[in-house]
Amino acid sequence: MISAPRRCTLALEQDEVALSLDHVQAYYGESHVLHGVSFSLRRSRVLALLGRNGAGKTTSMNVAMGWLSPREGQVTVYGQDVTRYSPEAISRAGVGLVPQGRRVFPNLSVRENLIVAAQPDRFGMSRPWDLERVHDLFPRLRERMHQAAGSLSGGEQQMLAIARALMTNPRVLLMDEPSEGLAPLIVAEVGRTIAKLKEEGLSIVLVEQNMKLALSLADDVVVLNTGQVAYSGTAEAVIRDEGLITPYLGVFHG
Repeated sequence: MISAPRRCTLALEQDEVALSLDHVQAYYGESHVLHGVSFSLRRSRVLALLGRNGAGKTTSMNVAMGWLSPREGQVTVYGQDVTRYSPEAISRAGVGLVPQGRRVFPNLSVRENLIVAAQPDRFGMSRPWDLERVHDLFPRLRERMHQAAGSLSGGEQQMLAIARALMTNPRVLLMDEPSEGLAPLIVAEVGRTIAKLKEEGLSIVLVEQNMKLALSLADDVVVLNTGQVAYSGTAEAVIRDEGLITPYLGVFHG
């Protein structure tokens, strides 16, 4: 057991909360991996979800996306209970996923990867995501539209993975290790993209091993340790005193 999480308590109105996990208990078979995990992502903010490998970060994303049903607890998207929804229904509720390892369809073209993910705007966006808007965000994808996704560089595949998630027209974007395996210049480009999406009002959960990148983008920080919330507070507080979270983290790179 770990001690109660160190946290900065924030009173949130329901319409401010884009995504919440509330006392989630989750298992893989009989292996208990999330022990009462609770956190809230506020509208138009970035929440950095940090922790050592195996701490429960990706499992939390799997629960939020509907890939894993919790045995107890609740998941909500803008106040709507989606705990028992399928991944497809959660996507329609406005949650998009950029998975760890990118997972593009290698034998499909860039264009086909984007088209297969496309969903209509259900939330009255001022400018819904479509091919043209994706091209504006990632001009290199426009140049490679008819190229097989498997032939792209790692950075280009990451751009495609982000673009594919945006084609679902989400209100909430889950990003699982978007900088993994990328060169520093490409990591910086990914960071600029995330900052731009935040400026445009998207609410983002960022799972990231690169603490420097995560803290440069995040408004709020949640740290998991052995499937429990060990810290919850503002990024500003962590930047002032990284000792708040370093006991729960492995070696970070930046």
